Amino acid sequence: MKMWSGRFRQPLDPEFERWQRSFDFDRRLLRYELRASGAHARALKAAGILTADELISILQGLEEIGKRADASVAFLEDPDAEDVHHFVEKQLAALIGEVGYKLHSGRSRNEQIATDLRLFVRAGIDQLLQEIAELCGVIVDRAEKARDAAMPAYTHLQRAEPVLVGHWLLAYVEMFLRDAGRLADGRKRLNVCPLGSGAVAGATLALDRTLMAEALGFEKPTANSIDATSDRDFAIEFVQALSVLAVHLSRWAEEMILFSTQEYGFVVLPEAYSTGSSAMPQKKNPDLLELVRGKSGRVIGNATALMVTVKGLPLAYNKDMQESQEPLFDAADTLLQMLPLVTGWMKLVEFNYERMEQAAQSGFMNAWAAATYLVQHGVPSRLTHERVGKAVQLCLEKGCALEDLSLEELRALSPAFGEDFYETLKLGSVIAIHDVPGGTAVSRVREAIAITKTKIEALREEVHAHA
Repeated sequence: MKMWSGRFRQPLDPEFERWQRSFDFDRRLLRYELRASGAHARALKAAGILTADELISILQGLEEIGKRADASVAFLEDPDAEDVHHFVEKQLAALIGEVGYKLHSGRSRNEQIATDLRLFVRAGIDQLLQEIAELCGVIVDRAEKARDAAMPAYTHLQRAEPVLVGHWLLAYVEMFLRDAGRLADGRKRLNVCPLGSGAVAGATLALDRTLMAEALGFEKPTANSIDATSDRDFAIEFVQALSVLAVHLSRWAEEMILFSTQEYGFVVLPEAYSTGSSAMPQKKNPDLLELVRGKSGRVIGNATALMVTVKGLPLAYNKDMQESQEPLFDAADTLLQMLPLVTGWMKLVEFNYERMEQAAQSGFMNAWAAATYLVQHGVPSRLTHERVGKAVQLCLEKGCALEDLSLEELRALSPAFGEDFYETLKLGSVIAIHDVPGGTAVSRVREAIAITKTKIEALREEVHAHA
C-alpha cells in the first residue's frame, strides 16, 4: 500500500512508478531513517499518542529492521518500496502489525528526508575530517623526514627560488586544513533538527521537538517549518566544500605527476599505486594521481548539479529535491574513497632529494638573494633588480652562473659587491635569507612543522568529540 494512495482511483503507470522511485539510492539512508524514526516514536509516546507497550514494539521493530539490513543485502531488494520511508513503514507493519502504521502520526516524508540527509552529511563530515587529519599527519611526517633537503619552487611553472622540501609539502597541509575548517564550519550550521516540521506548516501534534533534536545529537530544532522542509543549503555547502577539497587534491596530483616525469625526476612513483602499459614494457604510469585529477571534475559537477536543481524551486518541498540526493552521495563517496588512497600514496612515495637539490642550484634561483645583498649594502631595491638582471644577462652570454662571475665583473655593475657576496649565493644561505614567519628558512620550517602538528591534533580531538 502506498503512503499516499487513499485519494487515487487509478494505479500509477508502471513505467512512471519505476522511474519515480528513489529507494534504489536513498536506501543508503536506512540507518538514519531508523534513528530518526526512533526519536519520533519517543516523542509520540511523550505526547500521549503511543502507549508504553506500543513504543517498545515500534523500537524493537526498528531495531530488527536494522539487523536484517546488516545481515543481508537481499533484504533491501524491494521492488515495491517507493523510498526508504515507505520501506521502513512496510517492514515495520509486517513485523509488528498495524501498530507500525502509528509511527507516521504527526509527521511527513518532507521532514523525514530533510532529517535523514542532515544526519548523512554530518556523519560524512566526521569521516572526512578524520581522513583529512590522517592525510595531513602523513604529509607532515614526510616534511619532517625531509629535514634540510631543498628543491626549486616555481612561479608560472618556471624555476623561481629554492625552498625546503618540507616547506613545499606543508603548503598542501595548509590547503587541506582549510578544507577541514570549511567542513567543520558547515557542520555547525547543519546541526539543527527538522523533525516536527511536518509537511510544511509544522507538526499537527504537540511533539517535543527539543526532545527529538537532543535524541539525534542536534543542537536544537530548526526555526521555521517551511525552511526546514525545503532547505538543502547544507547539502550544497557540503558538496561545494568537497569540490574545493577535490581541487586541492587535483593540484597535488598534477604536481606529483609532473615531478614524477623523467624531465623533473623529483618523485619516484610507488608501484602499489601505479600500473604499466599494455604496449610499452618500460612504462610506470601514475594512475592514482590521474584518477584523483580526473575525479575532481566529477565532484565539481555534483556541486553544480545541486545548485541548478534548487535554484528555481518555490517554497517548500518539491519532488525536484529527490534529484539532490545522488550528487550528494556521489561526491561524499568519491572523497571518502579517494582520501585513504592518497594517504597511502604519500606514505610510500620516494623523493629524489639529490635531483631536487641539483635543480635548486641552477637557473639563477639565487638572483633575488643577490639583489637582497645589494639592498643590505644600501643600494635602492629597484636599482638592485636592474644590476642583478644585468649580471644574469652577462652569465647567459658567458654560459656560467652568478657565482662564476669575477668580483671585477660584478663591481663593474655595482661597487657595492664585495668578497662576502659569494657566500650569499650558496644554497644554504639562499634558504636562510627567508627567515620570516611562513618562510622557508630551516628554523621557520621546523617551527611550522611543530605548529601544524598541533593543528592536526586539535582536528583529531574535534573528530573524537563527535564520535
